[in-house]
Amino acid sequence: MSAIQNIFKLYAPEYLKLYGNAMPENHRKTISAIQQCRHGSFGANVFRCGSCGNIHITQCSCGNRHCPTCQNDKAALWLINQSKNLLPCSYFLITFTIPDDLRPLFRSNQQAAYSAMFSAASDTLKTLAKDKHYVGADKTGFTAVLHTWGRQLQYHPHIHFIVPGGGLSKEPQEKWLSSGRAFFIHVTPLSIIYRAKFRDEIKKAGLYHLINSVVWQKDWVVHSKAVGDGRASLKYLAPYVFRVAISNARIVSYGNHQVLFRYKKSGSNRLRTMTLDAMEFIRLFLQHVLPHGFMKIRHYGLLSSNSSTPIEKVRELISLVYDVVKLVAVPLLPKPKFVTCKHCGDAMQRTKFISARNRAPG
Repeated sequence: MSAIQNIFKLYAPEYLKLYGNAMPENHRKTISAIQQCRHGSFGANVFRCGSCGNIHITQCSCGNRHCPTCQNDKAALWLINQSKNLLPCSYFLITFTIPDDLRPLFRSNQQAAYSAMFSAASDTLKTLAKDKHYVGADKTGFTAVLHTWGRQLQYHPHIHFIVPGGGLSKEPQEKWLSSGRAFFIHVTPLSIIYRAKFRDEIKKAGLYHLINSVVWQKDWVVHSKAVGDGRASLKYLAPYVFRVAISNARIVSYGNHQVLFRYKKSGSNRLRTMTLDAMEFIRLFLQHVLPHGFMKIRHYGLLSSNSSTPIEKVRELISLVYDVVKLVAVPLLPKPKFVTCKHCGDAMQRTKFISARNRAPG
């Protein structure tokens, strides 16, 4: 049993008694899923070894996207799928944040506020990429991932954009236009346009009147970092994409109604520890549970599933080293994981699924 699962089993019943009446339903479902993950409530898979005939039964995981246990395998699968859209060019990690003053508004209006943030940030990239002062590309593509936490579990909504360094010129003579190697677009114009577009989006959502006008006078922070070629950026970012608010590895200890965990301050590699009351730990964890059905990962433009330009065509337009990139990208993909036999070590084959309702009690 994982550390976070144990914490929820020990202290969530008390948390539910204290705050259950005012708790969003998606928080309640997340608590239940984490508590029951891989403990028989979701059925089991039966595996048989073809070499020695040994039978092995594994309990199914909950599949909840906020469960730390269930996110590990998803990162590897995401890496495999994203490799299909790999482009032989420089990549950038561009992060859009919001001023601290807006965090209470976001917490109370998550669906509308997160959607406004996605729209404003993606439109900003598209708009400035078309400007000839920056890229001059009519078509660009990128992948966006929403995160809502800081290293101490504080509420800190921000969106990471994984951006290939360039785009395509207008048809019919499409050609690849590269951005600079240091920046896709400089952060100063990004932050200015982003602030203006977010203001427009929040007006459409009917939330503008709830915001202090001082927010619009502040500098909004956008970070941009060159992260190497496509292969390097995907390998680096894959574990980060499906990270949840805190991993089991960061939990040092729990007990006596307290939880001790490790963290690093931004810009420092020194490990520090923080101790929280168990109720506060659960509260901080749950504030990062997303609205039901909300898409935290989105693909735009050339990287979207409905792009009018096939990804193979984009690769051909980028450079003559396409064949080399295609060959060297494959070995970086994770190898499929197999259930191995505890007796002989050979790979086992799944033979059937046992639903929870068909299992004998205990």
